[in-house]
Amino acid sequence: MISDKMTQALNEQVNREMYSAILYMSMSAHCNQVGLKGFANWFMVQYHEEMLHAMKIFEYIQRQGAQVKLAAIQAPPADFKSPLDLFTQTLAHEQFITRSINDLMEVAIAEKDHASQIFLEWYVTEQVEEEENDNDIIAQLKLISDNPQGLMMLDRELAGRMTTVPTDFSKGVAAAMAAAGA
Repeated sequence: MISDKMTQALNEQVNREMYSAILYMSMSAHCNQVGLKGFANWFMVQYHEEMLHAMKIFEYIQRQGAQVKLAAIQAPPADFKSPLDLFTQTLAHEQFITRSINDLMEVAIAEKDHASQIFLEWYVTEQVEEEENDNDIIAQLKLISDNPQGLMMLDRELAGRMTTVPTDFSKGVAAAMAAAGA
């Protein structure tokens, strides 16, 4: 059983991860609207990853015998200035999530909750990857600058990103991961 403080913090993180998912869905919709289908694909794959992140925490709370309490999720922005703006906002958001995960780890340490510390280590590692991916794409976008051919090449590259995480959690995260071979 986890403490009330840990439960509350984890519930808040479920909502942050779900917000991340709809933020990336909104970014995908924007990219699709402006004809950047590859960027749209990249953000939709990111949507699926964020839903996995939310579901893992959701199930962890339940496995610990605590109550999941979902809250209303704020609407994400729908308009963006440019691909660079999209990824600058993505990086800022992932840095916020990194701070949130670090804060969760601090709660687990303060609560002497070793199980939650071990559980959260996956998220700590995941956030390093998230920020690295965003930084790499930002660097490419800065190199491209205003070159439409470069933008189209990057769009084609991002179109190749595939969802590698399960998308059906009806039987639980572990069963979905096994079914997806992840």
